[in-house]
Amino acid sequence: MSGTADVWTDGYQLDGLPGLRELAGRLASGEVGSRELVAASLDRAQATATTLNAFRVLRTDQALAEADEADRRLAAGERLPLLGVPVAIKDDTDIAGLPTAFGAAGDFPPATEDCEMVRRLRAAGAVIVGKTNTPEFGQWPFTEGPAFGATRNPWNLDYSPGGSSGGAAAAVAAGLVPAAIGSDGAGSVRIPAAWTHLVGIKPQRGRISSAPVPEQFNGLTTFGPLTRTVADGALLLDLLSGSLPVDRDRPSPPVEPFARAAERPPPRLRIGLSLRIPYSGMPAALDPAVRAAVERLAEVLARLGHEVVPADPSYGLLGLLFLPRSMDGIRDWSRRVPDPGLLDPRTLANARTGRALRPLLRPSRAVEAVARAGIGRLFRKVDILLAPSTAVPPPRVGELNRPTNWETDQAIVAACPYTWPWNVLGWPSVNVPAGLTPAGLPVGAQLMGPAGYEGTLISLAAELEDVEKWYTRYPGRLEASAARPM
Repeated sequence: MSGTADVWTDGYQLDGLPGLRELAGRLASGEVGSRELVAASLDRAQATATTLNAFRVLRTDQALAEADEADRRLAAGERLPLLGVPVAIKDDTDIAGLPTAFGAAGDFPPATEDCEMVRRLRAAGAVIVGKTNTPEFGQWPFTEGPAFGATRNPWNLDYSPGGSSGGAAAAVAAGLVPAAIGSDGAGSVRIPAAWTHLVGIKPQRGRISSAPVPEQFNGLTTFGPLTRTVADGALLLDLLSGSLPVDRDRPSPPVEPFARAAERPPPRLRIGLSLRIPYSGMPAALDPAVRAAVERLAEVLARLGHEVVPADPSYGLLGLLFLPRSMDGIRDWSRRVPDPGLLDPRTLANARTGRALRPLLRPSRAVEAVARAGIGRLFRKVDILLAPSTAVPPPRVGELNRPTNWETDQAIVAACPYTWPWNVLGWPSVNVPAGLTPAGLPVGAQLMGPAGYEGTLISLAAELEDVEKWYTRYPGRLEASAARPM
């Protein structure tokens, strides 16, 4: 597939990397073919395998065959929102014919059918080029493991892209694909989006179906888009949204398409700036560089006409509702592997904790509504919250990956204490790029709202994007052996 990489950059250097909608438009106009785009994506993924290491597996033959079919359909006049566009999905997601290893080692059997999210992605015409790396069962905000090595940050290969959707974020940030789908159970879309300069949307619980299962990780986890622009993320969210009878949570449809929300400015909002770290039982402090970046965004929002006031949710001991559900999810996944002896000792310890905490699982779900009511009172005073997505800039590869559970937990709570409460509550949150540190590393901020507030969050994020133009900044060449970004 040599000679294909430059197709991404020709004529697009000034405005940044082409995104989902732009590539779909080029395909529909006949300016470029799907095989050319998909081959370029696979070419770059292969060229960066030893440097970036974003993909667990590539669908080379299948993706090229699907691209050829997309070209035939386009030539026949068929039009779908993403017909022929290459995208990636995370290694926790079932796609027919590929194993779902979720970052673990072992000889996993191939999935027999697509999950509902993948079915919707295919129905929109997208070509899935491969599955991206994630730490074992998505437990950690770094993407490292014995099954695949370490995934690195395209902004600086010495640093982590975060996790657990780290491979997906790295692939988009480096221009291997214009968009990817991750999953977020404690910040696993928002954290890597923050550390790779992307938009990451964690939608309302149930907005994107979990079918064929009723929910993921006892309701903590939902799929979410990773893109360079708000409009691309909104488009993906529109295409993926919808519930089935099997879904435990089935939110009401939005009052308007999310893509339309991205096209209009929001009303004047009262925005609460929250820098307080939710209590997690371990020490954490906000890095001055991250604080400065988030406070700068607050000033931008104020100049746009919004009222920004200090406001902190009363999280209390919300973590007590998180732990039994997350540990039980690890227990559940540990029973699906072909060889438990290959699991990380920390995973096995967490699975044992999950078994021990199973009696608390039902009570933790029962009091969730009480927690939502208490924290939701804040939204009588403000419309949305602005908070850091992480407490620190991207760490170096290996920095958070400690030998024991206790050491690892201390490191990850210190780095990423801000995102998990919204997973317990099931409410939407959007990471937006907040700029680069003096060392040139990305940091992010999250816009957080109550139930069903995705449209307002997306509208506000798009308004910020119009000013910030973060999509014009992207990493440079990765290594001499690496392909150019899109």
